[in-house]
Amino acid sequence: MKILEVMAASSVLNQRQHVGLQTLSALSGITTQFLGPTKTYKIIQDDATGESALVSSCYRVLENLELTCAVGQLVYETVGAHHRIYKTGSGCLLFMAGAWSRVALECLHRGIPIAHIISAMSEGMDICLSVCKLCSIPNKELYSTPKAQPNESIVKDSASHQLSSNKNQRKLKLSRHFQQPNCENISMIPNLNSENQNLTAIARTLSHGYSEAMDLVIKASQIQSEKDLTFDIDKISTCLLPCSAEIWNCVLPGCIVPVCPEKALIARNLEKQDLKVALIDGHLTSTYRHLGYNKPKGLQHVSEVSSSDNHEEEWLECIVRLILNLEVNLLLISGIADGKLKDHFWKHNILVVEKMKLSVLKTFAMSTGTILVSYATQLNSKCIGTGVTVNIWKDLSNFANKSNHESFLNLSTIEKGGLVTVVLSSWIQGKLQSEEDAFLACAYRLHWALKDKSLLPGAGVTEMYCIHQLQKQALLYASGHKSVPPINPGTAAGPYTGVVLQLMADGFIDFVMNVMVNTGKYSKVQARTVVVEQLHGLDGSVNSAKMDQIRLKDHQMDSHYGESMICDNLTLKQEVWRKALDLVFLILQTDAEIITGVDQKQLEQRDLIIL
Repeated sequence: MKILEVMAASSVLNQRQHVGLQTLSALSGITTQFLGPTKTYKIIQDDATGESALVSSCYRVLENLELTCAVGQLVYETVGAHHRIYKTGSGCLLFMAGAWSRVALECLHRGIPIAHIISAMSEGMDICLSVCKLCSIPNKELYSTPKAQPNESIVKDSASHQLSSNKNQRKLKLSRHFQQPNCENISMIPNLNSENQNLTAIARTLSHGYSEAMDLVIKASQIQSEKDLTFDIDKISTCLLPCSAEIWNCVLPGCIVPVCPEKALIARNLEKQDLKVALIDGHLTSTYRHLGYNKPKGLQHVSEVSSSDNHEEEWLECIVRLILNLEVNLLLISGIADGKLKDHFWKHNILVVEKMKLSVLKTFAMSTGTILVSYATQLNSKCIGTGVTVNIWKDLSNFANKSNHESFLNLSTIEKGGLVTVVLSSWIQGKLQSEEDAFLACAYRLHWALKDKSLLPGAGVTEMYCIHQLQKQALLYASGHKSVPPINPGTAAGPYTGVVLQLMADGFIDFVMNVMVNTGKYSKVQARTVVVEQLHGLDGSVNSAKMDQIRLKDHQMDSHYGESMICDNLTLKQEVWRKALDLVFLILQTDAEIITGVDQKQLEQRDLIIL
C-alpha cells in the first residue's frame, strides 16, 4: 500500500505551504484504530504483488507501507528507533506527533511566528513532564495500598491516603483499559515470596489489553526468581511455533531454538552430555569482517592472487582442524555459518546453532566461563567453556501435516543462568509476529517499570491532568496576568503562549477521545462530552493528594484480571511525548526553510526588523 493512498484518504494536502506537517498529520491517521485496549488486526495488501500482511500495531503498519516521501521515511526511522528500545508506544508517538503537527499548522494559519510556536510548545511539554513527576506512583505503593470500598474503582495516590466515598461525584465510564483498581480483586499467585508477588502486582497493571501475554511474562519472572534472579529482559527470548494450536504457548527454562532434522540428529547423539561450547559473535564464513572493519585501499595480499576457491578451502581446513583440536561439541553463533563448513561439522558430530541473540550468548558466556569472540580463528583453549546441555524439546520432523519439518532444541546451562524462552504458537502464520510483539510489549513495560521504580496512573488519567494544567496555564495567560511565570524559569513567556497551550491540550483531548471511541461504546460526540464534564470536575493544582478525583470504571466489560489498576510507564510516556514534539519541530523548521529559502535564524532576524 503506497503512502500517497493513505494521505489521500486522510486529508487533502496544500501543495504550497508546509507539506511536511500536513503529511505528518495524514500519516498519524493510521494510528487511530490501534490505540487503547481493544486489539484489532488489519490486513495490508500490496496491489502490485498481491502479497498481504497481518498487522496489529502502528509500527508494523509503517513497516509494510511504501514510505517514499522524506517525511514518511523520517517518521518510520523515528518510530522504528523508539520501537527497538521500548517495544511499545509507537502508536501513541505517531498520534501525538500528528496532533501536535496540527497545532503547529493552526498556529501558522493564525500568523504566529515559528519561534513563538516552538517556545510555547516547549513550555507545554515542560508542563506535561511536571505533571508526570507529580503524578508518579512508587512501585511499593502499588502493593501496599489499603482496600478500596466495594464497587469503587479509582486511581490511588499513596498507601496512607484515605479514599473518598462521595457517591455524587461524576465517574468517567470507559473501557477496561480505563478501569481502575479494586485491591480485593487483585489475585496473587500463591506460594511465592513477597518480592515475586509484588512484581506480579506491578505486571498486571501494565497488561493494557494483553492479559494472556502478560501472564507469560509473569511466568518467565517466576522461573527466573527460582534461580534467585530478578526479572532480566536480556535473558528472555522467544521461539515461534507455526501451524500449531495456541495451547502450546508456554514458558520454559533454557533457550529453545528451531533446527533442521540433520542438526536434530546430532543433538540426539549429544543428549545428557556435558558439552564443550564455543561462542562467536558474527558470521562463521571466510569473508566475514566485523562491523567497522575497513580494508585498506590499494593493498593486495599475496594470498589474494590465488583463486578464491583455494582460499576458502584452506580456511575450511583450518577451522575444522582448530575445532577438532579443541574438542568442541557445540558452536553457538549470532550470524550464519558457511554451508560447506556445516557439512564438515555434521560428519564430526559437532552441533552448530545459528542466529542466536547476542544477549543469550553473553549469558552462556557468564554461566560457562566461555570467552565470546568475533572470529573462529581467535579461539583457543581459554575461550572454550563447559556446562551446557542439549535436549530435544519437540520433534516435528515426522508430522506430515506440518508446513515445516523442524525440531526444537533446549539449550541450557548446568549453572544458574536464568535463561528463559517463551514459546508462541498459532495456526495462522501471520499472527505469530503480532503474538511476539504483544509479549515483548508486556515484557518491556515490566522492565521499564522496575527500572523507573515508579509508574504513572493509566487509563487516560495522566493525560487528563496534563489537559487540566495546560488549560489552566493558558487561561492565566489569556486573562492578562503579567505575573504568570513560565513553567521553566529559563524561558520567557511569549504573547501567543496561551493560545498554543490550549491547542496542545486539545491534542491530548483527541487522544483520550480516540481511545474511548475505539472501545465501541462511545461516539466522538459522547466521548468529548464525557471528557469535558470530567475536566470541569477538576479544580486546584495537580498533586498526588487529588489523584482520586478522577474515577474511571466500566461495569460492562469484563477484565482478565478483574478490576485491576491500570498504569503507564513513566520513562516510556515521557520519551513518547518528547520524540513526538521533536519530530514536529524538525519538520516545522524544515518546511520553513523550504518555503522561505532561509533558515530559522534568518526568520527571527526578519521578524525583529518587522517589529
